[in-house]
Amino acid sequence: MIYTTCYDSPLGKLTLASKNNKLIGLWIEGQKHFFGNFKDKTGENNDLTIFKKTEKWLDSYFRGENPSVKNLDLNLQGTEFRLKVWNLLKEIPYGEVVSYGDIAKKISSDMSSQAVGGAVGHNPISIIVPCHRVVGFDGKLTGYAGGLENKIKLLKLEGVKIRDLKVIF
Repeated sequence: MIYTTCYDSPLGKLTLASKNNKLIGLWIEGQKHFFGNFKDKTGENNDLTIFKKTEKWLDSYFRGENPSVKNLDLNLQGTEFRLKVWNLLKEIPYGEVVSYGDIAKKISSDMSSQAVGGAVGHNPISIIVPCHRVVGFDGKLTGYAGGLENKIKLLKLEGVKIRDLKVIF
């Protein structure tokens, strides 16, 4: 059984999902790939420990702090390749950006940026697994499953100098 709850954020409503009291999803309202490939029955439960911890994490994050992900029990579910990409996303420091190409090079010398982009776009735990910190070649702000406007808001919150990046709509 997958349990869900909602969190009101500066970006709008976020949906959190948990299985076995581990966080398996966090999506911004209207996000592409919402709920991914999860097929289990769902039910609302606002009182799970993981949801309380995640809400505290989000409260801290939206206050402009840099909370540690280590306090959250995450259970990323995906292919071996996607898991590799998502784990690399967790290594991107708060307030910094890397390119899809940078991530591709960490995986393999012949890995394509497009393949990495596909995996990044399917990240099921937005914000906490910081896919918003990934930019295109030469600092281009391209794509974000939660909306490019939200990507910009998250980067600004973290103190990234948006004027140094190129916004591509």
